[in-house]
Amino acid sequence: MSEILTLGEPIVTFTSTDLNAGLVDSINYYKFLGGAELNVMIGASRLGHSTEYISQVGADPLGQFAIKEISKYHVGNHYISTDDDNWTAFQLKELVDQGDPATFNFRRRSAAAHFDKSNIGHIDFTGVKIAHLSGIFPAISMQAREAFRYFAEQLIAHEIQTTFDPNLRPALWESQAVMIETINDLAKYGEIVLPGINEGEILMGSRDPEKIADFYLANSDRTQTVVVKLGPEGAYVKNKSGDSYIVKGFNVKKVVDTVGAGDGFALGLITALIEGLPMAKAVERGNAVGALQVQTTGDNDGYPTRDQLTQYLVSEQKED
Repeated sequence: MSEILTLGEPIVTFTSTDLNAGLVDSINYYKFLGGAELNVMIGASRLGHSTEYISQVGADPLGQFAIKEISKYHVGNHYISTDDDNWTAFQLKELVDQGDPATFNFRRRSAAAHFDKSNIGHIDFTGVKIAHLSGIFPAISMQAREAFRYFAEQLIAHEIQTTFDPNLRPALWESQAVMIETINDLAKYGEIVLPGINEGEILMGSRDPEKIADFYLANSDRTQTVVVKLGPEGAYVKNKSGDSYIVKGFNVKKVVDTVGAGDGFALGLITALIEGLPMAKAVERGNAVGALQVQTTGDNDGYPTRDQLTQYLVSEQKED
């Protein structure tokens, strides 16, 4: 079995090649595969770790494309089922020269939204070191939410370490109130919780990193560490014993596209922990991968290989 496991929905993304034209006026698009949880698996695989991705796609060309691409990225696809009655999710994404690009999702009633928790019973948890949980999959349907909870409970039963990233997607939820209540409840499954500072403000009403960390540490006996992502400033870390510190971020001269940065942070942290690095070094790697990603236009194009990561860290140390 693979070292890292996740449950998510692959998104076939059609990205405009018409710079700053917007979704309405863009004419030309190219196709690639994305999805937050998948981004984490792709980046971890690129760093030499074995990964397995659990999902469901439609019996359509986009579903076939998703499975083919996942295999191309060397991410395990043994637990991707095919739904003959529902279609594979996709989205449109604009091309911008800086900042966050606008997107439009076609995900409601998708194949992944009909994922049945019985599929979890076929999973071999042997050898899994960390499972990454994200707040996106439970947002796509009540059925997915039920499967997510069952998956998380199985991880606990198998004593597998878990990370939880809120990954807020308000457009996918019934309401903001439901999103806040559900995400905070699901965060209880994470041994390591990874909120962004903006997410903290939405989920518990504060932009104070320590207050955000304290909220999630008190939220669950299972949660041992909270890492609050601060953007360019780095990340704030606090654990159950009360120890806290800031790991500074990396200087980025020009931010091209922020999509995938949070997933990059997660994969950096997860892979470092698997390799036995201390939390501070794991957070540093997360910051580094996130910084590399925001300098590219794709969802995961900036995720480095092992050599590229080493070279980047060395070059940044020299600049310091």
